[in-house]
Amino acid sequence: MTYDDADLGLLAPVWAGTPVQALTSDRAWLQAMLDAEVALVSSQAELGSVPAGAVQVIAAAAVADRFDIAALAVAARGAANPVVTLVQRFTALVAAAEPAAADYVHRGSTSQDVLDTGTMLIAARCLEETERAMRRVAAAAARLAAEHRDTPMPGRTLTQHAVPITFGLKAAGWAQAARRSADGLRHLRGTLPVQLGGAAGTLAGYLAYASSEGDPGTYAESLVRIFARRTGLAVPVLPWHTDRTPIATLGAVLAVATGVVGKIAVDVRSLARTEVGEVSEPAAEGRGTSSAMPQKRNPALSTLVISAALQTGPLAGVLAQAMLAEDERPAGAWHAEWQPLRELLRLTGGAVATAAELVEGLRPDVARMRANLALTGGLICAERVAAELTPLLGKATAKALMGRVSAAAASGRSVQDELLAAPELAGRVDAATLRGLFEPGDYLGAACALVDRALQGLGDEAPGQLSDSQSATAVAAR
Repeated sequence: MTYDDADLGLLAPVWAGTPVQALTSDRAWLQAMLDAEVALVSSQAELGSVPAGAVQVIAAAAVADRFDIAALAVAARGAANPVVTLVQRFTALVAAAEPAAADYVHRGSTSQDVLDTGTMLIAARCLEETERAMRRVAAAAARLAAEHRDTPMPGRTLTQHAVPITFGLKAAGWAQAARRSADGLRHLRGTLPVQLGGAAGTLAGYLAYASSEGDPGTYAESLVRIFARRTGLAVPVLPWHTDRTPIATLGAVLAVATGVVGKIAVDVRSLARTEVGEVSEPAAEGRGTSSAMPQKRNPALSTLVISAALQTGPLAGVLAQAMLAEDERPAGAWHAEWQPLRELLRLTGGAVATAAELVEGLRPDVARMRANLALTGGLICAERVAAELTPLLGKATAKALMGRVSAAAASGRSVQDELLAAPELAGRVDAATLRGLFEPGDYLGAACALVDRALQGLGDEAPGQLSDSQSATAVAAR
């Protein structure tokens, strides 16, 4: 294959160079289909319907590099799927080595059994890699949560300062979502089924080549079970040629995983703005540079993750639409799954690997967080002040008073001075006590306890207890 023929990820840098690039290549998909063919003939041999010698010859020929992938792709137009031509050329390779063995290639099988099983093999390999990367995200976020359990920062709602939170609480949310996603990826990997149904889901072709002795149902059940064992996939109750639940579920789980890391990337992108500056991405040679502006350091890792997350939802939607598969083999719906699913596996695997690098190297700026807390002159604690004044003034009056002084503060006047000058409070509130209510680090609610709770639930992803020096650092940050 020349570079003109290859998809190397030029327009998809989020997965270029990551493990899923090789796992989802045309060569990998071809090899997975060949692996399915070998597992099938081996299963048939185990049941006595294929001679063991034929299996060895077939397995020796099942090497993707022995095929012209570009020619196979063009020839696939003839049958609308790549398996028909593959079987023809695979059979010819086997026949060249041992003519008798060629009779046992793809015996009783159908294109969808091979392609669907190959697809599940690819998916299982990608899910394993993606889960591993997602657990890295969870572990790195948990470390940030523990280190910054007590580090106050502005909480923001609808892009504006709301009330103080801690950076540890934000990171704990990342960690919990990543852990939940990793568990979902692992569970899904264990449920991916083999496909074995023959031409129309009855396994008649497989039975036609088997011994006529015994119960057909017993042979069919044994063949599926052995085939699943040899591929490492799950045993389905029925063939799922037109029950595309496994594919649609795979798409949904992948979209959710990309959304999990996309949320992290969106947070980092916002917090890394020049005027915010509360975090920065890990530095690396050439990362974040601009072709025009030498001073720029763009949030490149976050950008890559967000770009992937914006694409995966629509791709998963295509797989959901493809569930509308008529009869026992659809014309178009099955075919519509292949490329969107590959892109989902690529984008998700690439995005999660990129997110792991991002979170592991993320650099919070505690001083900038503290400075930003002071930007509104104490208004970030207005909720607290209103609550403290409620017993004195009543809820409605206290809230109205804080609204009035907040509006005055927008013109540059001191919030505390405006409040102390309010006639409603004349002689009723101590100035020092009132000013103390505007300390952001003293209005964190249950944030720290919530971080502890999250870390306890994270199990293996959670770091150990903070050392005395770490605890001291965290307290000093307040």
